[in-house]
Amino acid sequence: MSARTARTRLLAATTVALAALALTACDNGQGVRDEGPSSSASKPSTQPGRSSGSTSTGGAGGSTAKPAGNSGTTTGGTTNGSTGGSTGKTTGGTTGGGSTTRNTPCTGANTKTTATEVTRPLNHLLLTVTNTGSKNCDLTGYPKARFGEAQAVPPVAEETHPQAVVTLAPGESGYAGVLLSGGDGSGANGYTAKTLTISFDSGSTARAALPAKGVYVDDKLTVTYWQQSLDDALTY
Repeated sequence: MSARTARTRLLAATTVALAALALTACDNGQGVRDEGPSSSASKPSTQPGRSSGSTSTGGAGGSTAKPAGNSGTTTGGTTNGSTGGSTGKTTGGTTGGGSTTRNTPCTGANTKTTATEVTRPLNHLLLTVTNTGSKNCDLTGYPKARFGEAQAVPPVAEETHPQAVVTLAPGESGYAGVLLSGGDGSGANGYTAKTLTISFDSGSTARAALPAKGVYVDDKLTVTYWQQSLDDALTY
């Protein structure tokens, strides 16, 4: 074999070996040629959130956005999670600021009623109702006073309406004043009454003894509301 033929064969063998080596370098070991990263692998799996003012809650499969600044709790003394701001518990009693406490009504059965003539102011009678029971009672409204055989009861002076219900503890008294007649002689249809019947708001009645000579009344006859104070009862 000539030297030229030997060199030709050696060059061919070297070329085959280099080609095989290049093929091995391109093979991934599984008979598949690796052509670099795919286009799908270059895409991000999720996109970054665009809202910086929310937090994500919830389980797998998604998230629930929670608006910033709304924690579900109201401020200013209201109940957590409430929408109306009410705790469901009333305070301060009834509307108008009055007391919600209601006691047994004062009646002719749990009180004693007396009528007393006073020297000042003139032509006045003082009615006194004393709680003779064992519990507090409420003395509401005004006395419906029927003098003698009168068919009607006198009107009440509206300006004497008290600020609160008169409540009498056992042994305590409430009062009402009665203007019997006009002191200046302006009254008409006068007569002398010797009996007095008092009706309460509860519907019960009581008899109050009058002086033996009776009392003179005319069409100026007026009563006050029941009062906690004796002085308040005689201001009209």
